[in-house]
Amino acid sequence: MSAARPGAAVAALSALLTVILASILFLGSPARSQDASTLKKDMVGQWELATTERSKTCVVTLKSDVTAQGMKLELEPGCAAALPFTKDITAWNIKGLGDIVRLQDAAGQPVIDFTEVESGIFEGLRTGEGVYILQNLAAARSLAKSMDQMIGDWSMVRGNGEAVCGLTLTNTEASQDNFQVFLKPKCDPAVAAFAPTQWRLDHGRMLLMAANGQTWQFEADDNAQWRRVPDSADPLIMVRGQ
Repeated sequence: MSAARPGAAVAALSALLTVILASILFLGSPARSQDASTLKKDMVGQWELATTERSKTCVVTLKSDVTAQGMKLELEPGCAAALPFTKDITAWNIKGLGDIVRLQDAAGQPVIDFTEVESGIFEGLRTGEGVYILQNLAAARSLAKSMDQMIGDWSMVRGNGEAVCGLTLTNTEASQDNFQVFLKPKCDPAVAAFAPTQWRLDHGRMLLMAANGQTWQFEADDNAQWRRVPDSADPLIMVRGQ
């Protein structure tokens, strides 16, 4: 049996590599284009463009109509006053590997690029200004409603109903994404020692945060109360106070 010629082996290997490369390109390209196509379709609708703490907001309506530079959009009349950079935005597009939502100017240049950080929530950075959030309008308004419902006086009680502290949640900005909370006098020593100064809602939980970085987390239970987690034999529960 004669040995295979070196030239034939090289040719066979070259042919095999060509087939493999073609397969990779064939399998890879549709996936990328499909992701971009899906994101483009999902983005059509109304979105809230806002600072991280939502002190300044703007409603953006992304459309599927194609323009010379991208796709059409509409900004509500108050956008330029709330977020001055939006006056340069004339269209939107999908960029990168199909994972960047770009709000762009008339020349097609980016005004701000967004990437998805969690389902339906996108973050974008403007140098020298900070981070901005692009979120589905209905979800953003639902969050705002939830926040509004939290504002006011609360009592922290034990599982037996014994009150241990009164506190007031405010909508006064304390730091990025966080708001001021104030304890009332005569709190239980453990709560007084914790001394929370800020609060926020985060992924369905209410967070109370102290100046030293300590955080207590509460989850809503079936009785529209908030129970500290992880649960314990002597739980702490947040209920509406007077």
